[in-house]
Amino acid sequence: MSIIFNSVILKIGLCTVDEFGVTNYKTRFVALLSILLMTTFVLIFGYITYIAEIGQEGATINNFGDAIWLMIMSSTTIGFGAQYPITDIGRIMVTLMFIFGVGIIGGLGAIIAAKVMGFSDTNVKNRELRKQNNDIYNKLTELEKLIKNSKSS
Repeated sequence: MSIIFNSVILKIGLCTVDEFGVTNYKTRFVALLSILLMTTFVLIFGYITYIAEIGQEGATINNFGDAIWLMIMSSTTIGFGAQYPITDIGRIMVTLMFIFGVGIIGGLGAIIAAKVMGFSDTNVKNRELRKQNNDIYNKLTELEKLIKNSKSS
């Protein structure tokens, strides 16, 4: 699954791979895309839930705002319980929102933690070390050639 995800991300340009094989994600774009995707899911799933629940006997979703609130609470795993779906369609939408919401919010949290805590600096350090190692290797190879040529002369 991650191989497919990584190849899609690379093809649509959300990351680049440098000459040392380090994947560099465009985190601002990914974060913005995640927020837009989350907003889209909340609105679409909320609307479907609202349509399914409105007018049902015993429904706690009385307006579109209630449905949006339900989707936000579901995506964050808080789930206050004041609003809950009573129809199968509403329950399916809440389940999907839970799955997608946890994934998207978790991904956003990982991006923020990486930026704030400096975890992304590891890639930069690894890239610098690989460049230094590559330069040292090239100089060593050059010196070995010089020594070999001087011995044969």
